[in-house]
Amino acid sequence: MTHPPTVGTAPQPAPAPAPAPASAPPPLPGPGAAGFGSRAEVVRRLRAAATTEPGRLQIIGAVLAALMVVFGAVTALEVSARSAAADDVVGRSQPLSQDAASVYRSLADANTAASTGFLSGAEEPREVKERYEKDIARASRLLVTAATHTDADSESGRQIAHLNEHLPRYTGYMETARANNRLGHPLGGAYLRFASDLMTEDLLPAARKLHLAESTRLRADYDEARFWPLASVASGLAALAVLGWAQRRNYRRTNRVFNRGLLATTVAAGLVMVWLVAAQALAGARLNDAEVHAQRSLDVLGEARVQALQARASENLTLVARGAVLTDDGKADKYAVEYAEAMDRLGESLDGALRHADDTAGRTPVEKAAETVATWRTRHADVTKADQGGDYDGAVTRVIGGEGSTNESFDALDTALAEALDHEQREFTASARSAGSAFTGLAAGAALLAVLGAVAAVLGVNRRLSEYR
Repeated sequence: MTHPPTVGTAPQPAPAPAPAPASAPPPLPGPGAAGFGSRAEVVRRLRAAATTEPGRLQIIGAVLAALMVVFGAVTALEVSARSAAADDVVGRSQPLSQDAASVYRSLADANTAASTGFLSGAEEPREVKERYEKDIARASRLLVTAATHTDADSESGRQIAHLNEHLPRYTGYMETARANNRLGHPLGGAYLRFASDLMTEDLLPAARKLHLAESTRLRADYDEARFWPLASVASGLAALAVLGWAQRRNYRRTNRVFNRGLLATTVAAGLVMVWLVAAQALAGARLNDAEVHAQRSLDVLGEARVQALQARASENLTLVARGAVLTDDGKADKYAVEYAEAMDRLGESLDGALRHADDTAGRTPVEKAAETVATWRTRHADVTKADQGGDYDGAVTRVIGGEGSTNESFDALDTALAEALDHEQREFTASARSAGSAFTGLAAGAALLAVLGAVAAVLGVNRRLSEYR
């Protein structure tokens, strides 16, 4: 049954349908989406901070602190590398270069001693034989030492392997020559020449290549130690430039001349920069002294000593061969020509050593060596005259005898060159070690000052920030 509507009551409208829930906005891509969200957030905050003075100050403080840390870290790394290279010059590459030169000299000296002993007749003097054996033992020992510090695939490694392989051949020839000489067999002279040719045409060139390879490594260490730490200098200049700009900005906005924190940072950066430049300049100057005034002299004097040994061996072999071995054109005695060539090279080397000698202690033994060479030439002319005049025994006496012989001249020359080499080695060691000491404490000091400068920069900026609170 239908009821009529109540009188005076308005009809109620039907309720409106509830709105559909709005969909949630898509999330910002996070680190899983290539990190765009985090980067965008950082950029947004930086832009927001850059619109206010406190925000700008915070950015400036962070940049200054970061620059100081980078400056200190780069300086510590580069200085450590320079210091290590300077130490390598003294403790590794130069000793190895000198050891290679000693191998060269020991082999040449062994060859000279062997030919001298052969000239002495069937009974080889004991001291000559001991000298030969010591030279061979020293060369073998130095080759073992060099091999432990050398890559087998390098040039030095290849030459060491070659010397180790062929040195026993040389000693074998020499022992055969001695045995035949003791028995009075002429075949001994042939074996002596075989051994000498092997030494001069194979072993000594290999020893020279070894020396050149080690000298190249020495020059590389020189160059690395003297190369300026450009990254450190660049980062230091960048830090100082930003510090100057920040302090000028602070002055223009506040009319305050100094900010203690920023001033302390500037002082720290300046100290590191001055220390770095001074240490590198000092180390470079001392390494240059070591190379120019000592190492070059060592190289020339070492060459002179080997040339003297080669001349002495050729002089001995001239009498051993007695004209049986001629030059390729068949017009002259091979060993007489080699003696003359070695003496000419020796004179040139001594002239170079005199040019490099920069003090009396270094010049005096070289001058004595040059005088001895002149005496040797004069005495050798007497040897040649006696030999060509048929006085073979007299020629031998003038070569291997005592007073007035070429042997006396050779010994005096070798002693003078050894004295000059010892002096130049002491000069080199002193200069090179002082170069390494120039970097003492710089790496740790730079790192400490850089950290202190970064802290001071943050404190200086925070002091300005406190004025806004």
